[in-house]
Amino acid sequence: MINLPKWCSKFIINSKPYVAVISLQFGYAGMNIITKVSLNRGMSHYVLVVYRHAIATAFIAPFALILDRNRRPKMTFPIFMRIFVLGLLGPVIDQNFYYAGLKLTSPTFSCAMSNMLPAMTFVLAVICRMEKINMKVVRCQAKVIGTIVTVSGAMLMTLYKGPIMEMVWSKHIHPRSSFVTDTTGAADKDWVKGSIFLIIATFAWASFFILQDNTLQTYRTELSLTTLVCFMGTLQSIVVTFVMERRLSVWAIGWDMNLLAAAYAGIVTSSIAYYLQGIVMKTMARGPVFVTSFSPLMMIIVAIMGSFILAEKIYLGGVLGSILIVAGLYSVLWGKHKESESQRREGMSVNNTAATTTTTTPLPVEEHEAV
Repeated sequence: MINLPKWCSKFIINSKPYVAVISLQFGYAGMNIITKVSLNRGMSHYVLVVYRHAIATAFIAPFALILDRNRRPKMTFPIFMRIFVLGLLGPVIDQNFYYAGLKLTSPTFSCAMSNMLPAMTFVLAVICRMEKINMKVVRCQAKVIGTIVTVSGAMLMTLYKGPIMEMVWSKHIHPRSSFVTDTTGAADKDWVKGSIFLIIATFAWASFFILQDNTLQTYRTELSLTTLVCFMGTLQSIVVTFVMERRLSVWAIGWDMNLLAAAYAGIVTSSIAYYLQGIVMKTMARGPVFVTSFSPLMMIIVAIMGSFILAEKIYLGGVLGSILIVAGLYSVLWGKHKESESQRREGMSVNNTAATTTTTTPLPVEEHEAV
């Protein structure tokens, strides 16, 4: 076994949550691009959600059955109700409204609107007393200011376009017409309606993070919880689809982009993403605000990928907004890092005090007997 230097081992351990959540953003970015192509080809987003979570359940269930068989908590009615609500918030409400908004707008715009996720999660965490705010402390000021700057950057991207930024690669790319995203204000695009859908989706997604973190306090098996949420979401989505889609032909799927979109979204952004989120929030003790703070990176990744694959135009407002988003993200992460250091020092101080008390406490009974 390789013996690494102490500083190197410490760096690897500390970087694990950052690598995990950044990887998630690349996964979400790919989902946005692939899903947009599938929706452009006419796939129903209701059916896509059903197939997505059916595939996610089939993928993650074997791991949960094997790895959690000896440590799975007993299912109680309160836990079942939390899982039921998680299925509604994530698979049903969030993803159906997000896909509807994505279909009416564009991947870059959808990601820009989703950048409200850290702010919504932070506010909900404060309301639920999962985050404490003391504006006299610098790290709390950094988190609040960073959240405001991040949302400001997202709003700048949404409200101000500015001149088109010509990218070197965009001059030599000619994507297929079925891939291209029309962002010129065509008649089939209702941007206001799409924006409302995306705001509802983002609020549901923020609520999902808060409830998932709360559920993991009592149901401490991340794999089993992910499986149950995906399975519950599949059942609920089937009911919603039968209500909203009366044509049986919408269920047809072949070996094409529609199947790829469902499989990719199910495996990467449902089963793996739900599991990694739970690991980072509970096992690594980072909390929901830390996980959602990285979501603005998805917008930057999608903007670049969209210019490659979907021939989306990149505007000056998008570039300026991205700079603000990165600055706000850094401020929030700095505040969270300082908060973690403070909690770690307090924990070490408590342990040292307890150890000192234990070693200095006399044993009166034994001494009395000795005398």
